[in-house]
Amino acid sequence: MTATPTVLMNAHALRLAVSRMAHEIAERNAGNSRLVLLGVQKGGVHLAARLARELERLTHHPVPAGQLDASLHRDDLHQRPAPDIRPTNLPGDLNGATVILADDVLFSGRTARAALDALHDFARPDRVQLAVLIDRHGHRQLPIQADYAARKLDTRPEQRVDVHWTEDGREDGVLLLAP
Repeated sequence: MTATPTVLMNAHALRLAVSRMAHEIAERNAGNSRLVLLGVQKGGVHLAARLARELERLTHHPVPAGQLDASLHRDDLHQRPAPDIRPTNLPGDLNGATVILADDVLFSGRTARAALDALHDFARPDRVQLAVLIDRHGHRQLPIQADYAARKLDTRPEQRVDVHWTEDGREDGVLLLAP
């Protein structure tokens, strides 16, 4: 028997959260002409694209967005089924740029670490920042923290956070699921 999911963010709340994150990113990176967003496959791709659109609206400057697959850089490859390799699309030269890695949920920090390794295979950015929709703090296994988080959440390890995007054919929202 599964429990009823708890709605953490409905569509309206998710849009507001992305807008607030974009405002914070714009403020902390004011005057930076080399700002690039990279969505960590798969969960961060839509967040990066939405943040880039919102940043362009706020700053009136183009903000490139791309995708980064970190699946082959994970340190738990031997414990998982064969990885689902997804495309990496970098929006130009990232050397010397400020790269914001975007992901939907930060939990143990292992995906963020893998994304940093994958990024450094391609370029040497000047700065790297981490933006997440949900920070499940308290479960970190590595010393990794989000620079931008729409919501910090206390959860139990067995719970799961699902982020839904209209781009994937589902209504925008964030759900907390318990076994």
